[in-house]
Amino acid sequence: MTRDDPPRRSSFGQGPAGQKSSGPRAAKPVRLVTAQYLENSALHYLERFASSTANLRNVLMRKVKLSAQAHGTDPEEGARWIDDLLARYVRSGLLNDETYARMRTESLHRRGSSTRAIAQKLASKGIDRDETDKALESLREDVGPDVDLAAALALAKRRRLGVYRLPEARAAHREKDMAALGRAGFGYEIARRIVDAESPEDLLEE
Repeated sequence: MTRDDPPRRSSFGQGPAGQKSSGPRAAKPVRLVTAQYLENSALHYLERFASSTANLRNVLMRKVKLSAQAHGTDPEEGARWIDDLLARYVRSGLLNDETYARMRTESLHRRGSSTRAIAQKLASKGIDRDETDKALESLREDVGPDVDLAAALALAKRRRLGVYRLPEARAAHREKDMAALGRAGFGYEIARRIVDAESPEDLLEE
């Protein structure tokens, strides 16, 4: 047996040299929810992720519900703790849905998301339509009126679709690339322009 060979197992459920394996890890115990635990969890989450108010509420409420099931704690009391916590974070500026919506919109657009896909993503995070519209309008001011064309071009570049394919492969993949752009939320005309353009520069100069 070479160094790169996996250790031999003598039978199912046993480790190297006949030793029994430890098996699957035990489930992580459910924490008892307190007001301080929710505060610590919220701050830890916000250190790692940008979040809307509604999204953070959902994250914390999952912990409250698990605690209620495992320990018999009062979910209504947990919900009140969360309401107080979020209100304090909004007042301090730690949570700001307008800023979150704008930053998330810009990030999604750079990755090639259509305005329709961006609106759906923001809605799933609890951002209302007014905030979404403001974020998209801010994006148009920065990018120009052809927001979806710019996003489609970014997606095509990232996934090597249409105008970014090798010339000899473009015809064979035309319908597939059109469908991929359609699934991403782009309309037929934008998809057609992306797959039929001679070069990315031609699209940018239109």
